[in-house]
Amino acid sequence: MWGGRFSARPSDLMQAINASIGFDQRLAAEDIAGSKAHATMLAAQGIITASDRGAILSGLDAILSEIEAGEFPFSEELEDIHLNVEARLKARIGEAGGRLHTGRSRNDQVATDFRLWTRKHLDLFDGLLGDLMAALLDQAEAHAATIMPGFTHLQSAQPVTFGHHMMAYLEMFARDRGRMRDCRKRLNESPLGAAALAGTPYPIDRDMTAAALGFDAPMANSLDAVSARDFALEALAAASICATHLSRLAEEMVIWTSAQFRFIALSDAFTTGSSIMPQKRNPDAAELVRAKVGRILGSLTALMVVMKGLPLAYSKDMQEDKEPVFEAFDALELALRAMAGMVRDMVPDEARLAEAAGAAFSTATDLADWLVMHLDMPFRDAHHVTGRIVAMAEEKGVTLDALEVSDMQSVESGITDDVVSVLSPLASATSRTSYGGTAPDRVREQVARWRDILE
Repeated sequence: MWGGRFSARPSDLMQAINASIGFDQRLAAEDIAGSKAHATMLAAQGIITASDRGAILSGLDAILSEIEAGEFPFSEELEDIHLNVEARLKARIGEAGGRLHTGRSRNDQVATDFRLWTRKHLDLFDGLLGDLMAALLDQAEAHAATIMPGFTHLQSAQPVTFGHHMMAYLEMFARDRGRMRDCRKRLNESPLGAAALAGTPYPIDRDMTAAALGFDAPMANSLDAVSARDFALEALAAASICATHLSRLAEEMVIWTSAQFRFIALSDAFTTGSSIMPQKRNPDAAELVRAKVGRILGSLTALMVVMKGLPLAYSKDMQEDKEPVFEAFDALELALRAMAGMVRDMVPDEARLAEAAGAAFSTATDLADWLVMHLDMPFRDAHHVTGRIVAMAEEKGVTLDALEVSDMQSVESGITDDVVSVLSPLASATSRTSYGGTAPDRVREQVARWRDILE
């Protein structure tokens, strides 16, 4: 493509390190869409003829069909998807194919392709996150009143409902969805027409190509247009946070399915066995989702390091921008699909959850609150009294709601039989009626709110 300046072909090593067609052929559909918009604009501006435009569009459609059918002759010697498509176009339609590159460069071409590809996948993630949120919502609605232990430090803290726990993750994934939508909005400007770095002397219409490709506007600075990869970094950052949330839920699934917890069961569809231990049911899907955050966060770090020291405008280092994004987005797509499947598949063991909810004196805070509300005791004093009663229950080997009222009265004489009404896990959870609390009615309110949003 640059034979006029060079008299010899690059060495095999140069070819090996320079070629990107092995991975950037994934941009084929976006590359052809950008070329069609560019050709249509060139004809509208009188830069090429309508006849050339027609030949170019027909040739590009035929090339896309070849690619989709797996029949396109990709060549490493042509380096990348752009030159592969252009060379094939010239071979198919002749001289008209050589006019397509008028008024643009591979620098603005790849920046446009990459934004289109990233935008398409952000839209995909938006749908996948919506599906995962719907799965969580269904579980929350079905188990709005299912009692389970709430934890801090992975120690039993206060009873909550399973529905409330599911809604916590729904809120996290909703924020992930918002971050990706924000990223999409910021990246949705077109680099096409910035050319190599300085713009072009041809009378192009960048607004026309931007609109044709679904961008909100052309990018306002040609240097920025070909240099910026912050859209990819932002998308990877949002993906990394989302993967972290997926990993946290996956970790809980791993814990909850263990013999020690037995909070939920996953079916054969999302578990595997052991080659030597016939009793095993391993939550491998959850474990693999948990691991994906390393791959995705690694991609963010890799691209950040590539970009950190580059002067404006384009440097060949930026060829390393796509593989981390491709790899991370592939991993995130699979993790989102697997997690939605597992959420729908899991079956909570309500009896076991209720049993665990009452363990480790989880209603101690309810006792302290009762002392404050009924005896007008300062909370710090109530905390101390409750601690003594918990120590007594522990010594007797009983839960708080099984401790005799007379035993409690030996610590605080003002305690009455009414205290028993707040000491069961169900009573504890039901009493948490503040906005955002775990009370079943509050959970159902949030389910209804999110049902309206998602539908």
